Amino acid sequence: MPQPSWHPESLAARLPFLRRRTRLAAAVRAFFDARGYLEVETPYAVTAPGEEVHLSAFATERIAPDGGRQKLWLHTSPEFAMKKLLVGGAGPIFQLARVWRNGEGSDLHAPEFTMLEWYRPGATLDDLMDEAHALLRAVLPPVVECRGVRTDLRSAERLSLADAFSTHVGADLLASAGDAAALAESAGVALRPGESWEDLFFRLLLGRIEPRIGRDHPTFLTHWPAAQAALARRDPADPRVAERFELFVCGIELANAFVELTDAGEQRARFLADRARRRALYGDAGWPLDEAFLAALAHGMPAAAGIALGFDRLAMIAAGAARISDVTWLP
Repeated sequence: MPQPSWHPESLAARLPFLRRRTRLAAAVRAFFDARGYLEVETPYAVTAPGEEVHLSAFATERIAPDGGRQKLWLHTSPEFAMKKLLVGGAGPIFQLARVWRNGEGSDLHAPEFTMLEWYRPGATLDDLMDEAHALLRAVLPPVVECRGVRTDLRSAERLSLADAFSTHVGADLLASAGDAAALAESAGVALRPGESWEDLFFRLLLGRIEPRIGRDHPTFLTHWPAAQAALARRDPADPRVAERFELFVCGIELANAFVELTDAGEQRARFLADRARRRALYGDAGWPLDEAFLAALAHGMPAAAGIALGFDRLAMIAAGAARISDVTWLP
């Protein structure tokens, strides 16, 4: 029987990784402090935990002093709350937040984990890639190794989804957007029974692209199809894609970033579409629409870019750990 995580021998085995995690958190805070960011804290129990179609949230309940009850959820990201602070004029902000995603668990996933999230008013997608790369170089050694993959951080690759599909799949992603049969034909694969365009997109992404990127150097996988970036602004130069990137290091997906959508009307329409999809797939929209967030957008959110980075995965890379549980105090 495995030892409990609190057992002295179990903790001793993880302690070198955990000490590295603690130093990493201090280095991250120093990085953002030097760049004029303000560290913030936002509520964990919220009325709407997010609108990602495939994420499942933990439910809880608030009991008021008068006995009134309100259903709440543990947030899956601090994104909505931090954007409200941008509307209020907080300026560049960051947060090391505990977040919860129900039903997750693997060497790279945990139902409760730490998210490093930051927002910078006026930033472009290129600005945010520059800053994310600068963070890696500031808090990690020039070359890192994790899960058998060695990555040199001194330079980084920027690769659009369209180019990635062309190079690694042999498919024209944007020409087949929304048409599962066309994407299957372009990729030279058989469409599975009931497989949607989104299903096939992720099958090809996970099977043919992600295993080949973010290995020798970090890879910023950019300009996602607009349907795969519900909170991102469409690219003014090509509205078929959104200003979104994911960052891969040591073959691990480390971060997800957007140039933020600030149009409240378009954001509401996207939320309603996502809620309809979630209801169709899972039978329930889950929670009320976050009207306070939409009201904040309507009040006027400044142009900004934001990024969510898995801090536990960053700690794995920093320590050379194989599993997220290795860098968790009490997994």
